Amino acid sequence: MRVRGWYVEAGSVLAGLEEGGGVARRPFRRTPLLPGHGPLARVPPVAAFLAVLVLFGLGVWLRGPVGAGLLGVLALGLSGMLVTTWRLLSPAQRVARVFVLLVLLVVAASLLR
Repeated sequence: MRVRGWYVEAGSVLAGLEEGGGVARRPFRRTPLLPGHGPLARVPPVAAFLAVLVLFGLGVWLRGPVGAGLLGVLALGLSGMLVTTWRLLSPAQRVARVFVLLVLLVVAASLLR
C-alpha cells in the first residue's frame, strides 16, 4: 500500500498509519543526492573527496601565493557547485555550505601573510 510517497507494509504495525498510528518507512534505495548528467555525474565520490583533500593539503603545505591560489581554485569550484545546486538546497544546507566557503576563503587569505 502506498500513502503519499511512503510505503506501508500490510499486516504489520505500520498498517495502522491510515488510522493515525504507526510510522511509515520508505524502502531502502540508493539514489544520488542530486541526480544529473553534468560533468561530475560519473566521478566516484571517493575520488572527488580525495582530490579536494589533496588540493587543500597542498595549498596549506605550500603556503604563500601558490598555496592561496590552490585554495582559491578550490573555492571557485565550491562556489560553482553552490550556485548550481542553490535551488535544491534547504536553508540550513545553504548556510552550512556558505560557511564552509567563507572558512576556506579565510584560510586562503591567512596563507598570504
